[in-house]
Amino acid sequence: MAEREEEDTKRTTYAERAERPERTIRVRVPGTSANLGAGFDTLGLACDIYNELELTLTHAPGLSFSIKGEGAGRIPEDERNIVWRSVRLLLERAHRDHEYRGAIIRMKNDVPLSRGLGSSAAAIVAGLKAANALLYNHFNRREILHLATEIEGHPDNVAPAIFGGFTVSTTKGRHVDTFAFLPRLRLRFVVAVPDFYLPTKKAREVLPETVPRADAIFNIGRASMLIASLMKGSPQFLRHALDDALHQPYRAKLIPGMYDVFRAAREAGALGTVLSGAGPCLIAFALEHDHQEEAIGRAMQEAFAQHGVQAEIKQLGLDTKGAHIINPGRHTQEKEGA
Repeated sequence: MAEREEEDTKRTTYAERAERPERTIRVRVPGTSANLGAGFDTLGLACDIYNELELTLTHAPGLSFSIKGEGAGRIPEDERNIVWRSVRLLLERAHRDHEYRGAIIRMKNDVPLSRGLGSSAAAIVAGLKAANALLYNHFNRREILHLATEIEGHPDNVAPAIFGGFTVSTTKGRHVDTFAFLPRLRLRFVVAVPDFYLPTKKAREVLPETVPRADAIFNIGRASMLIASLMKGSPQFLRHALDDALHQPYRAKLIPGMYDVFRAAREAGALGTVLSGAGPCLIAFALEHDHQEEAIGRAMQEAFAQHGVQAEIKQLGLDTKGAHIINPGRHTQEKEGA
């Protein structure tokens, strides 16, 4: 008798859920830059350039897409879409995939596609964040981080997309730890966006399986100095902390004139310049109060042009919020998690 009553309760609960009106949520997710020179696959930052997603989960199967901005006409509008794949994973892990079998997905993208500014991470985090909000935040942000890392493969882009600011991430097996912080320097980021795509897979294929011990020591020192200078607010140390020996030298052949652009940016006043993620974007660090972004951008653009590459210049700041709901309801307050 008790078992029958329990089963009837389950049926009623499911029936009530199925009759609920379908809700819509909008989220905004920042673009990101990973590695930051020496912090290969561990360091990242969030920029104030954004993708927006409007998601409606439907009880009936079927997908409806509208994509505007970056990637329109290139991004799949079917089951392969990375936003939908992220939504589906979250629904499955929450055991709600039987309840919501389709979606209406509206994307407005400002983050350049396949350029090293975290477009795939932004899509993954947007899908997870929006679906989680529609489930009244079944998962906390740390759990979202683990799901996002599972999809992306590494946390250096998804972590800042979720938390904002600068992030340091470590992995052990499937476990991910992320420390997010705001620097004691007011920084601006001058980004040169070349007019060609560079898939992450291609950029990883040129990397060696092993590296010399001297190069590993070089990077440990630079990555440590970078974090210390940001936390302390010491730009004089930051100038020497953005060099790398583990990935940029190998990827330089994929980006015509990379080191000439680095040199031009420094000569124009940049603290340093790094390959943004897997590239091909190059990002220069500058102090906000120096007001040298225009000069740095022109120098980077001209250096690229000497190698036959046209580049768009974006002047960005640090995003401090990470992924967030644009139209929060009273049930969408997020669980922080430990």
